[in-house]
Amino acid sequence: MAPVGSRPKAGARRAATSRATLPVVLGGFLALPMSMSGASVAIPRVAADLGTGGAAAQWVVTAYFLTAAALMLIAGSLADAVGRRRVYRAGAVAYATGSLAAALAPGIGVLLAARVLTGAGAAGVMAAGGALVATTFSGPARTRAFAAVGTTAGLGLALGPPVSGWLVDAVGWRLGFGVFALAGLGLLAGTWALPDSRASTRPRIDWTGAALIASGLAGTMLAVSQWPGRTWTDPLVLGAAAVGVVGIGLAVAVERRAPQPVLDLRLLRHRRFMGWLLAAGTMALGFGGVLSFLPSYLQSPAGHSATAVGAVMLLPTLPMVSLPPLAARAVNRGLSPRALVTGALLLLAAGNAWLTILAPDVGVVALAGPLLAVGAGVGLASGTIDAQAMDQIDENHVGMAAGMLNTVRAAANAFVLALFGAALVGLLSARLGSPELAGRVVTGNLPVTGTDTLADHLTDVWHLTLWAATGVCVAGAVAAGVLLRDGSRRRAR
Repeated sequence: MAPVGSRPKAGARRAATSRATLPVVLGGFLALPMSMSGASVAIPRVAADLGTGGAAAQWVVTAYFLTAAALMLIAGSLADAVGRRRVYRAGAVAYATGSLAAALAPGIGVLLAARVLTGAGAAGVMAAGGALVATTFSGPARTRAFAAVGTTAGLGLALGPPVSGWLVDAVGWRLGFGVFALAGLGLLAGTWALPDSRASTRPRIDWTGAALIASGLAGTMLAVSQWPGRTWTDPLVLGAAAVGVVGIGLAVAVERRAPQPVLDLRLLRHRRFMGWLLAAGTMALGFGGVLSFLPSYLQSPAGHSATAVGAVMLLPTLPMVSLPPLAARAVNRGLSPRALVTGALLLLAAGNAWLTILAPDVGVVALAGPLLAVGAGVGLASGTIDAQAMDQIDENHVGMAAGMLNTVRAAANAFVLALFGAALVGLLSARLGSPELAGRVVTGNLPVTGTDTLADHLTDVWHLTLWAATGVCVAGAVAAGVLLRDGSRRRAR
């Protein structure tokens, strides 16, 4: 029996670590998206300083993104097995080490290897961080906590480009990476204040399944991300697609027979959990294309300055940051999460449809409404999705669930970047008869002659693509609503 007086002290320690969980996790969800979205700003300087081509330098972003996306699920399952705090701590170490190595890299090869390590660290921090929030909080507090996570992640994505741009201009791209090494060390220090948790029975780690899942996801997303610029007949695209198909196929076969799988396929048969996964993917699909490709259109042919475009693209950030806490409050006061998220996805669809006002002479004021609607759809859905998805899963599998949510978002982002860009280029190529010219026009490089005609063609193609995105969001909202309809609330086991 414990000595008298020991329980209050232990209880106080647990309370203190619980209070520390959210600030430490939020630090990760701020820094990591910033380093992902902001790295693209440094690419021109990296290419110039290291004497490499733009295509190779672009892998500074791609290597981080693909590694993080491919390892999210594995990091989450590993957190369930060996401890969520331990995986978060290991992720912080890898993230800090990779960022420091990137800052000191003598050449592009070392820099890319450093970004792979940074991405692996990001997977650990984000998957374990989501699991720590899920196990630390419950009920209305969990809803509020995940709303804060959604707000912080949105803020990090928005702040990444301007903050990284300022760092690159002020201190150079090397110190721009070095700053994130300091952020990683801060996250590492915070882990000593975190509570630890793991599955009630420690499972054996399924390393075969982990390797197959990682290779399958990495190959699939690499093929999708490289397809628009290389076509499906390119050896890299074909090879990556083959690795993806074989890896995923073998992973399913292995995980079906594994006594303690990295991916418990029973989760994929849990209707309500799949509904929240579908909502997460639809949200990413409805926003990613606009965020990535609209700035080029607004600069050419619309003719706005880079500064003005930067200000315009901050508009969707405002509701993305402000609405998650309000959505959490509404759910805690009795609003149906299913109704809220379905409405949010329909609002995202309406924003894409409203953006068909795009024209070469479109003004900034006219864009405010549709961009705010798009941001509002994301802001209302983001935190709610995570909190409600975690409510469907028992505590032994919350790491796996957090990894699945982040993997779905990453995969959806990869698909939308590839498909949105490919749709613009493909539709424009059909009109112009030149894929090369279409690619230049989509990225804002209109030739001096024939600008008006090309601008009209590009605008028509944008309208078609936005209507397609609208249809995807409506279909996703309806399908998610069906999956989330009232029924058994039994958690997945």
